[in-house]
Amino acid sequence: MALLKKWRDMAYSETANKGDLQRFWTSYFQQEKEIYEDLLSNPDVEVKGTVKELAEKYDVDIMMMTGFLDGINDSLKVANPIEEMEEDTEVSLAFEKELLYKNMVAAGADWLYELPQWEPIFDEETRKALYKEQKSSTTVVKPEKVYPNDPCPCGSGKKYKKCCGKN
Repeated sequence: MALLKKWRDMAYSETANKGDLQRFWTSYFQQEKEIYEDLLSNPDVEVKGTVKELAEKYDVDIMMMTGFLDGINDSLKVANPIEEMEEDTEVSLAFEKELLYKNMVAAGADWLYELPQWEPIFDEETRKALYKEQKSSTTVVKPEKVYPNDPCPCGSGKKYKKCCGKN
């Protein structure tokens, strides 16, 4: 069975004890944070190796590394073959900085996008702009409702009901 399927079965288990699942995720988020701290310390250095080698490098088990690879995959310069990934699959952690930051914001992972390691990469103004850009990209803006007696939005000067609002 591919690692990703095992990871998802374990991490999103419907039958697991809620307390165990919460402890699992708390542990995962701490390990994930430590890996990102290391990666962001040298953002231009491509880290690569097999899944097993990376798990050993970051002192996490194979399943935690699989979860990390699943999480970062959308932010990579070249996506890894995570669907069929096994322990000996070669993977790369070369990431797009702006995309990674925005994906952390989208995930609501403030413990990641607020890491001090971002400071030398993007100044505060850039981080705020990326944050705002990501948040506004998922905001649905409804056009203002036009009522029958309002001026027509086409600019004719007529009331909406006598212009574009006619049936």
